[in-house]
Amino acid sequence: MMPHKRNGSVRKAVLAVLASAPLVISGTAYALDCNQDIGALTKKRQGIIDQLNQLAQGGKKQLDPVASCPKLRALVAAERELVGYLTKNKEWCSVPDEAFQNITASTGKSSNVANQACKVAAQMKKAQEQQATGALNAPQQKLPAGPL
Repeated sequence: MMPHKRNGSVRKAVLAVLASAPLVISGTAYALDCNQDIGALTKKRQGIIDQLNQLAQGGKKQLDPVASCPKLRALVAAERELVGYLTKNKEWCSVPDEAFQNITASTGKSSNVANQACKVAAQMKKAQEQQATGALNAPQQKLPAGPL
């Protein structure tokens, strides 16, 4: 009888392990989903940063506001998307507080830079338009007539 009881205990243990296996497997699947999602969002963000770095290398390491404004806005949108995902899934994906705080701070800085660059770009475009229309609307200066 003793071996039979022992087999019953073993069966219960095996059944308990098998019953918990889907939880372990699904937990791993969720972790993989988090890693894939965060990886995709981070890759998108890094791609925009790389584009901005290429723009900066073309000049004096300073971004042209007109060329960089749309890219900076795209960067802010990508970072906000990442922050939104991390906010929604912070506990589920076990996102460290420091990582969350860093990307949130980065988003704030990117937003400020984008706002400044786009403001300067708008001023530059307005000045160019005024200069172009001013040259067209300026009265033609008459040359003096008669003997000099």
